[in-house]
Amino acid sequence: MDITNDIHSQHISKQFNHELEELKTHLMAMGGLVEKQVQDAIEALLEGDSRLAERVRDNDKAVNDMQIKIDEEATRVLARRQPAASDLRLVLAVIRATSDLERIGDEANKIARNALALVESGRNAHGFIEVRHISEHVRRMVRDALTAFARFDTELAVKVVHEDDAVDSEYTTAMRSLMTFMMEDPRSISSILSVMWILRALERIGDHADNLAEYVIYLVKGLDVRHTASDKLDDQVSKHKS
Repeated sequence: MDITNDIHSQHISKQFNHELEELKTHLMAMGGLVEKQVQDAIEALLEGDSRLAERVRDNDKAVNDMQIKIDEEATRVLARRQPAASDLRLVLAVIRATSDLERIGDEANKIARNALALVESGRNAHGFIEVRHISEHVRRMVRDALTAFARFDTELAVKVVHEDDAVDSEYTTAMRSLMTFMMEDPRSISSILSVMWILRALERIGDHADNLAEYVIYLVKGLDVRHTASDKLDDQVSKHKS
C-alpha cells in the first residue's frame, strides 16, 4: 500500500526519514497479513474448510512476531531520535496500531477455532448469513482504517468510526435472531453458541478497526477522540487544526 500525502517534514537526517518510512511500511505489511487472517477464517467457516482454519491458527505466530518486531523498531526510534510533534505522534500511533492489529489476529484465530468445532460437529447454517454480512462490513472497516493510516486521511478515518455504530447494531440484531433459533430448537444450542462466539469476534474486530481510525485522527490532528460521541465527531475533527 503506497504511503501518500506525508504530513511529516523532511529531516536533515535521511536515515531518520528512512526509519519513519520503514515503520509505516512494516505496519501496512502487518495489516495486510491480519486482513488475510480474517478473510481466511471466515472462508474456512462458510466453506467448511478445516485445513484453511488450521492454517489461520498456524499463522497466528507470524502476526505476533510482526508486532514484536515493529514495537522494537519503534522503541529504537524513540530512544535514538527523541522525535517531537507529528513525528512523535506517528511513532506512538504505530505502537498503538500494532496492538490492535495483533488483537484482530487473535479474533481471527478464535473464528478459526470455532469454525473447526462446527466442521467437526456437522455444519449448521443458522447464523451463516449474518456472519457473512457482518464479516464483509468489518473487513471493509479494517481495510479502510489501514488505507486512512497510509494516506493520513482523516475523512476516511471518521467514516470508519461511524461504521462501527452500524456494526454494533447488526451484531445485536443477529444475536437476538440466534437466541430465537436456540429457543425453538434446543438441539442447535451447541452449534449456535459457536456462531455466537464468531459474531462476537467479528464485533470486536470492528472495535479494533475503530481504534485504528482514531489513531489516524490523533496522528494527523493531534486530537484524541477516543471518548468523543459519534454525533459530535465530524464537527470536532473539522474544527481542529493539526
